[in-house]
Amino acid sequence: MKLNELTQLTQPFGTTERMPVLFVGHGNPMNALEDNPFTRSLRQAGEQLRAKYPPQAILVVSAHWLTRGTFVNVAPRPETIHDFGGFPDALFAVQYPAPGAPELARETARLSTLIHETDDWGLDHGAWTILHHLFPGAEVPVYQLSIDYYQPMEYHLRLAQQLKVLRRKGVLIIGSGNIVHNLRQSMPRLMTGDHAAYDWATEFDAWTKQQLEKGDYESLTRYLELGTVGKLAVPTPDHYIPLLYSVGLADATDPLQQLYEEVAYGGISMRTFQLG
Repeated sequence: MKLNELTQLTQPFGTTERMPVLFVGHGNPMNALEDNPFTRSLRQAGEQLRAKYPPQAILVVSAHWLTRGTFVNVAPRPETIHDFGGFPDALFAVQYPAPGAPELARETARLSTLIHETDDWGLDHGAWTILHHLFPGAEVPVYQLSIDYYQPMEYHLRLAQQLKVLRRKGVLIIGSGNIVHNLRQSMPRLMTGDHAAYDWATEFDAWTKQQLEKGDYESLTRYLELGTVGKLAVPTPDHYIPLLYSVGLADATDPLQQLYEEVAYGGISMRTFQLG
């Protein structure tokens, strides 16, 4: 189905103050258990959100739910998915028992003929490892939207634009991935604890920051035009695509707030920001 066949509901949503949008560079799953500058920045952001923009629900677009077709999870009690291996038992013991938001998820599905309902998912580590710090009480309903991995970059930006109405519904929408994500290049430094960033990682992260500051979100779909730098920074687009949902949900008037900046282990950008 073509993008121009996207449809919106004619029935108006209930309105609230427009919610901001987040992008979180989630990085290592162990961040769920650690107290470090990144996790402290999440806790601070969560405190500010609860004080100024208390969400009625949270929608996460995670790099770790890749599908053919776009799906929204309507499960009333989403399970905590430990979708990784080789980590300490303490990480597998973490639960994030937030309720789902099935009615709101179904409303989300009705926003576009491209979105399909499913209850065959929960909260993957792209969601719960960051929510564990942002909303540690797990009191806010959470649901996820999958990434159709077989679509071009423009598809994700356009689909996100169709979901802007959710920001007036009290929904905090979070893209969770990493702008730069090259595990092959990062693993040697991860194993030795070397945090020095590769030049190409720093260059790509800085380029992305520049596009964000200019509000040139369309250019973010054309990252491969950067040549070798783009290919090294984004060898596969799974962790990059959530960025396109975050910026696609933004308006030109939304202020940009950088919440955290770091390139970890050579080739993992932890850049985290808020729009609105």
